[in-house]
Amino acid sequence: MTRSWMCISLVIILSNCIEAKLYAQSTLKQKTATSVNVTATRNKEVADSLFELGSHYYNTQVYNKSLLLFEKSLDMYQRIGDGKKQGDCFNLMAVTHFYLGDFSKAAINFKKGAEAFRKIKFEKGVASTLNNLGAVYKSQGNYLEALDHFRQAALLFDKMGDTKNLAATTQNIGSVYSKVKDYNNALKYLGQAFTVHTVQGDQEAIAQVLNEIGNIYAKQGNYKSAYENLTNSLRVANKKQDKQLQVMALSSLGDLFYAQSDYARALPYFTRCLNYSDQIGSLQNQAEAQVAIGTIMHRLGKSRDAVKKCQDGLQLAEKVGSVPMKKRGCECLYLSHKALGNTQQALRYYEQTNAFEDSLNLAEAANKVMGIEFQKQQLVDSIAYVKKEHSIQLKHKEEVQRREKQRNLIILSLCFIVLVAVGLWGQLNFVRKSRAAIKLEKDRSEALLLNILPQEIAEELKEKGSVNARDYNLVSILFTDFKSFTQTAEKMTPQSLVEEINICFRAFDLITEKYEIEKIKTIGDAYMAAGGIPHADENSLKNIVLAGLEMQSFMTQRADENRSMGRPAFEMRLGIHAGPIVAGIVGVKKFQYDIWGDTVNTASRMESSSQVGKVNISETLYQLIKDEPCFSFEYRGSVNAKGKGDIAMYFVEKSAVAQLVA
Repeated sequence: MTRSWMCISLVIILSNCIEAKLYAQSTLKQKTATSVNVTATRNKEVADSLFELGSHYYNTQVYNKSLLLFEKSLDMYQRIGDGKKQGDCFNLMAVTHFYLGDFSKAAINFKKGAEAFRKIKFEKGVASTLNNLGAVYKSQGNYLEALDHFRQAALLFDKMGDTKNLAATTQNIGSVYSKVKDYNNALKYLGQAFTVHTVQGDQEAIAQVLNEIGNIYAKQGNYKSAYENLTNSLRVANKKQDKQLQVMALSSLGDLFYAQSDYARALPYFTRCLNYSDQIGSLQNQAEAQVAIGTIMHRLGKSRDAVKKCQDGLQLAEKVGSVPMKKRGCECLYLSHKALGNTQQALRYYEQTNAFEDSLNLAEAANKVMGIEFQKQQLVDSIAYVKKEHSIQLKHKEEVQRREKQRNLIILSLCFIVLVAVGLWGQLNFVRKSRAAIKLEKDRSEALLLNILPQEIAEELKEKGSVNARDYNLVSILFTDFKSFTQTAEKMTPQSLVEEINICFRAFDLITEKYEIEKIKTIGDAYMAAGGIPHADENSLKNIVLAGLEMQSFMTQRADENRSMGRPAFEMRLGIHAGPIVAGIVGVKKFQYDIWGDTVNTASRMESSSQVGKVNISETLYQLIKDEPCFSFEYRGSVNAKGKGDIAMYFVEKSAVAQLVA
């Protein structure tokens, strides 16, 4: 049972808060009460006291209290203008959010911290935030992005001669290689980190490396060596009474015994892991422990208990946003429901498991990561080869000059034979390359055509050179439009405007692909899609509504993210209608697949009559999907639509039951 582990090496913190004396609570209250008239020096003292007290709670893993104190000290440092301390606050807040499993807030605060450090040209701070951002990406399963940030941080630490932090970042690089199953490189980087940690006597870091190495041995089937390394890691964690380290080691030991099918022995480790995770409030670790316990319950034949545990774990994974964790939660629920004979629920979780597996693309990531090392080695080999070739050419030239007058007919004949052979080989090689180039261009053209047109329409166009228009009796049409687009766009640069629209429409493309509906076109800030073409699909009406709901959910989340960063945010209206249409291709240049009919016009009116954040549907579509248990409806009455008169409309949302099992 391979599990994603939260990177404990995210500990490169830049503050020196532990050395200073903590102020008493009564002193803090006196300072904040007189904050209006305090001098700049007094403000600095109060801010430092808040920061130091927050660091105390952070080091004792009382994260909720530490966050409040860091936020208060950050506000005062911003008023004072202390850039270094602002960066420290952002960094510590981000690490705290990371341990609590809120990766989105962690990433936002790390980026703010990096910006604060760049303004004062504090390279160590920039390197730290790059490392920590890498840890966030690693926990989310984005291993290529994680590796890129770790490498950038390592270059900066190496430039500064910071051996300790370079070792920590090297350890993180090794853990990424372990995740993509490149164990040789993983052990190489982990070994380098272990040597430095041992010299420096850093017991916590040694425990982390032992844990990583133990996990690799377990994956390779060397269970004895794995157990030795993991128990040594747990021994250090217990001695230090560090719950984060204890959770890490207990989780790995549970995985080890699970891999050996010793479920009874694995269960107590995960139970202790869940207990410690609850104490420190880490959602990520809670989710992992819940799913692990649920999976073991299934293996022990207690599938009903397994469903409860895995459902709790999946809900936590949804909050955290960890794709690997969501995949394991769905996989556990699929197996448990299947064992209970709940075929329909089992099928739903099986499909979700496959969707998460596709999004991870572990195999592709592994190939790319290993390709990085291969390219490095290839570069070294190429340099050596060039030097060797240059030396050979010089020697050969001298030999030719010495024997130029001694050439004879035999040498000339041999040269002629070689030239003929080289010519034949070159011609054969040229033919092969030409064929490969033609095939490559053909594949590119094929992919481009399929990106523009549905496959069936594309095949007809290639075969006949034209496409006949087709009538469809029932097709669902979806329209979206950004409210107050012009006013919002005026606040943005052309580049940022195009980038933001591209982010939104790219997300819409993925959603339409997920629900198997056809994107028709975009016009400015409007997006149009259709369900039930070119093939009729009994689920298309339900799927297009689910797609619309997911689009609105994405836009809401995107708007919150932009506002938190102080950027303009778009809000969206969305409408859907169903009815007969005509579909086909128009024109002979820059052709596109399009649809026509009164249904299209009515769908457009559904969008313009909608409200921000809502999915507005017509009476016709409502009658077709009203019995779907996954939806709830709000009747709006008859709404006057331009050119259509009064039309009955409904707002649709996911039902409460659907949200619980999503």
